[in-house]
Amino acid sequence: MISIIILSIIQGIAEFLPISSSAHLIIFRDIFMIGKDVISPSIELTFDIALHIGTMLSIIVYFFKDLSNMFFNSVKKEDKLLIYIIISTIPAALAGFLFEDVIDSIIRNNYVLIIIALSIMGIIIYYIDCNKEGRKSINSMNYKDALLIGLCQVFALIPGFSRSGSTISGLRYLEYDRETSAKYSFYLSVPIVLGALLLQLIKIDFSIIISNIFIFILGLIVSFLVGLLSIKFLLKYLKNNSFKIFMWYRLILSLIVIIYLILM
Repeated sequence: MISIIILSIIQGIAEFLPISSSAHLIIFRDIFMIGKDVISPSIELTFDIALHIGTMLSIIVYFFKDLSNMFFNSVKKEDKLLIYIIISTIPAALAGFLFEDVIDSIIRNNYVLIIIALSIMGIIIYYIDCNKEGRKSINSMNYKDALLIGLCQVFALIPGFSRSGSTISGLRYLEYDRETSAKYSFYLSVPIVLGALLLQLIKIDFSIIISNIFIFILGLIVSFLVGLLSIKFLLKYLKNNSFKIFMWYRLILSLIVIIYLILM
């Protein structure tokens, strides 16, 4: 049970902070072997689905008012934000659909590539953040910017780059303020995670969920609650702080993993 809670906490934190949730699950589960005694290969996909449902629900709950207004205003043609989010979602959705097998069979098992991506993205996000002004708000969004952010999100298919890290870096490069960058990144996670979940649900045997319902529910609840706290923390933190702490965290974690792999 402890290992399930640990992995759920990791997902709830890493899904929203720019540190890559997919890389963290691979590192802590496949390299550090946390949860391997409880989560067999046959239920890994089911457990991952539970974690992603939990973090997706945390976004929907935290931003329920914003998302509701976004939808109804788009229907009334008073706001194009929903259209921009759809545009930003398309590149990663297409790339994920076309290259899913390559990503799962080759990239996710390449620990060296994951460590490199983890380190490089940490430096990139900090460098861009330090060298770009934050003069643009969500009202400045346009079709071109939405597409560029979507192209940035494609990099997140490689564990280590981070979906939030890639999109926030792209938004900061386009000179959106930190809070806007984080919020838009959060909004983007709903359709991309929902799409990925639907594809995964097609593949799984629902009898596995039923027979492992405790693991499924526990993972969902913990990742949901931790996700809410992570969203609140990041939005508050970015009001007065840079991404420096995330860069150093990424670099230190990469170094720890390299040492561990050499010694193991």
